[in-house]
Amino acid sequence: MEKFDLVIIGAGPSGYAAAMRAIDFRKKTLLIERNQVGGAGVTNGALSSKTWWELSREASAFRKNLKRYNIQEPSISFKEIQSEVRKAVQERKSLLEEHLQQLNSSSYANLLTYRKGNAKVLGKNEVEISTTGNKEIVYAENIILATGSRPRHLPELPIDEKIVLTSEGIEDLDDFPESMVIVGAGVIGCEYATIFSGFGKTKVHLIDKGDRILPFEDEDVVKIVERNMENKGVLIHRNSRLVSMKIINGRVEYELEYTDGSKQTFNVEKALVSVGRVANIENLINDEVGIQITKRGIENNETQTNITNIYAVGDLTADISLVNVGELEARYAVERMFSKPDRKLVYENISTIMFLSPEVAGVGMNETQAKENGVDYKVVTLEYSTISRAIAKRNTQGFIKLLVTNDDQMKILGMKVVGNHASSAIQAVAVLISMDKGIEELAECVHPHPSITEGIQECVRMLMGKSLFKPTALKGRLSCRTCAKGEYADIVF
Repeated sequence: MEKFDLVIIGAGPSGYAAAMRAIDFRKKTLLIERNQVGGAGVTNGALSSKTWWELSREASAFRKNLKRYNIQEPSISFKEIQSEVRKAVQERKSLLEEHLQQLNSSSYANLLTYRKGNAKVLGKNEVEISTTGNKEIVYAENIILATGSRPRHLPELPIDEKIVLTSEGIEDLDDFPESMVIVGAGVIGCEYATIFSGFGKTKVHLIDKGDRILPFEDEDVVKIVERNMENKGVLIHRNSRLVSMKIINGRVEYELEYTDGSKQTFNVEKALVSVGRVANIENLINDEVGIQITKRGIENNETQTNITNIYAVGDLTADISLVNVGELEARYAVERMFSKPDRKLVYENISTIMFLSPEVAGVGMNETQAKENGVDYKVVTLEYSTISRAIAKRNTQGFIKLLVTNDDQMKILGMKVVGNHASSAIQAVAVLISMDKGIEELAECVHPHPSITEGIQECVRMLMGKSLFKPTALKGRLSCRTCAKGEYADIVF
């Protein structure tokens, strides 16, 4: 029986990151994958959908500026767009595969073994690898489970990945559908609504059981996103419940019931079901191993399961399902096994981005979470219309919002940026949150000019009473307030 210091099941973002960190410690590592290197994070998840989004954004911006160039709207080739997405996916997969191959001829030679097959944990230290007509058992001193997740199916919906699709089937469409209903108004559903409406070829319907999309998000963020969707023709079914969905004559017929009791039937070409994801846990672990599993995934304490040498990371667990979180957890798990981590695993400074129109990036708490947790805070909001770079880009839609503790220290609780370059603007704040620092460090940084990050500096200066623009003079564009026990009050300097 071949022996390894670490066996990793799953070569998606989490498993791959774990393998690379393990060889840093010069540990003999086996990485097992049943499908493709990169997992859903590359093939039908983060990378592919964001490539679709980038191409959609280009198409939307081009149509918006047609008058400037005095030309008619050109046609968009679905096949060309689809080909570009597939090229992006293959480019990333090829890079990961080449990296694995080249490691064998580097200083890490003989440390990492990569095998394709189905893996199953038989016991605390035994993993079975099944390939066509062959089974092998290896010894594992430690095990990391990183098998990821897949789109959730609702049994009452006729999902066939041709007419009624999930995010996996959406990659194999033959053309832009003339109409599409999206079931689920969370992040993934809203991103695909943004993508297809952005190309201008598809009438998008979005089913929302509440009175607004993205219910976990602040109302001012949602207002901008909803307005842009509706300006691009998206029909948002608010306060609605899906009663039934059928495939009739190759099209989708669905019925909604609204909170006022009324019902309505619609007919569209395609449907996309986006109601979350479920952990890939079937046939992964023998029951006798005794790992604790809930409906949300594998239970763990800072990546370690109740079996001390077995760890679970990424979408397989009950924690946040994001690529950057999965990689963070994977590295932390390896460090726990073979050394002592430099710092505790924390999620408070995790940066996120929603690929909407405009893009929305955040770190730490938003206002909704602060209120739910009874946290008193100071909040400053600055519109993009006051930022030179946004004016130069001819797109001043958006804002920066910064939350700090309601005391003299003004430690950063969180920040939200809505608009162009949103994801690039939040990293400095993420670092300060992880360091449990106040805002002084941001106040006197010399930012490049013109840049969106100058808006962050202006937010900080407003909180300190020394801003270039005074919120009392530009009401509506700037605001600086406290929130104590749910009650707002303007800050007056």
